[in-house]
Amino acid sequence: MNEKRSNFTGKIGFVLAAAGSAVGLGNIWRFPYLAAKYGGGIFLLVYLVLAVTLGFALMTAEIAIGRKTGLSAIGAFKKLNKKYAFVGLLAAVVPAIILPYYSVIGGWVTKYLFAFVSGNGIEAAADGYFGAFISSTWEPIGWFMMFIGLTALVVLFGVEKGIEKVSKFMMPVLVVLTVAIAAYSVYLDGADGNFEGLKYYLIPDFSHFSATTVLAAMGQLFYSMSLAMGIMITYGSYMKKDVNLESSVTNIEIFDTGIAFFAGLMIIPAVFAVSGSDADVAKGPTLMFAVLPNVFKSMGTVGQFVGAAFFILVLFAALTSSISLMETVVSIISDKFNLNRKKSCLVVFIGAVLVGLPSTLGYGPWAGVTIIGMQFLDFFDFISNNVLMPIVAFFTCVFVGFVIKPKTVIEEVKISSNFRREKLFVFVIKYAAPVCIVLILISSVLDALSNVIPALKMFSI
Repeated sequence: MNEKRSNFTGKIGFVLAAAGSAVGLGNIWRFPYLAAKYGGGIFLLVYLVLAVTLGFALMTAEIAIGRKTGLSAIGAFKKLNKKYAFVGLLAAVVPAIILPYYSVIGGWVTKYLFAFVSGNGIEAAADGYFGAFISSTWEPIGWFMMFIGLTALVVLFGVEKGIEKVSKFMMPVLVVLTVAIAAYSVYLDGADGNFEGLKYYLIPDFSHFSATTVLAAMGQLFYSMSLAMGIMITYGSYMKKDVNLESSVTNIEIFDTGIAFFAGLMIIPAVFAVSGSDADVAKGPTLMFAVLPNVFKSMGTVGQFVGAAFFILVLFAALTSSISLMETVVSIISDKFNLNRKKSCLVVFIGAVLVGLPSTLGYGPWAGVTIIGMQFLDFFDFISNNVLMPIVAFFTCVFVGFVIKPKTVIEEVKISSNFRREKLFVFVIKYAAPVCIVLILISSVLDALSNVIPALKMFSI
């Protein structure tokens, strides 16, 4: 028999948990390197515009669907229209794919935190340290198991006693650490380099504006705000009817965008100050593990403490997101098969461990095994973020805009408050968002396939 559905205690609990889901590795390392790669200030400006339009509309729709139905993704879409149950199924697949490989990266973060806390930060900054670690067999598995085990423990305690309680502790600490490290980073020695980094990051240069900048910002929006993966529908199903939905979405946006902004402020000026350019910060996924430890090393003795604080921050961000990913899958399993939380958690934990092992070993013993030219982790990331999420987002827009109609969401929002951005919501969900999402999907797929089929390069933006 299924348990009575849990609820967040109120607005604060919901906002901190949902913001915790949105604030993750995408904010701390992905946003800064994309900002550096795609024009700094102009990327930041484009992202902010998209966050308050496209991001707002999609998040409002998903949370409203969850609260209206009181179900996770599969059940929610099916309850509103049986023909569109497949959208819920696709949405459910996304966190099931992301959770295992995300936990592998979470294990890497845990490893580096331990290195800095134990006084081995200088060793972690050595050339080849990261490569040697991820190419080994057993050590990455151990850190992966530790991270996903901690995630499962929080989810096991439930919505109020687990997710909400942890989020209420982690999110304020995360905000304080982000602002503190950003402030320290801005005032690093090497003022000229810092000033150049700040100018590049904060002042929009419209000569760097391009279609690629917009598409990169839109892709980051999905990744960062936990959209199109069933999470906001699940969290919305735990939201009480008297909680102001529109205001909650605005608060989540502020948390998510604010942390991303300060992460860029924390990283870009520091790397500029040390290297004198944006070349290192734009290196991509290796930034956090191969570049930043060298930045901390250059700070001298204090770098050991700054590095430890940074990786505590990253660990908290990774955990709040992994908790939401696992909770979403647990909720789906529980709703679908009428299992209690303990059994659902066990099923999801075992499944995530089994699916995560190839990603853990993909840079070591299984490095020679690739899928369309990608390592396991890169392939799972591509399928979930570049293919499935845009598809789910597109069908969500079609579903809300033309099947159940925007009025269904509007009525749900107005249960607890006025809907001040109602006209914006209708325009974006029906017209603007679907077009943008199709462009993201086409561009990202062509870009990925061009690595396998070079002739497609000419078609990618």
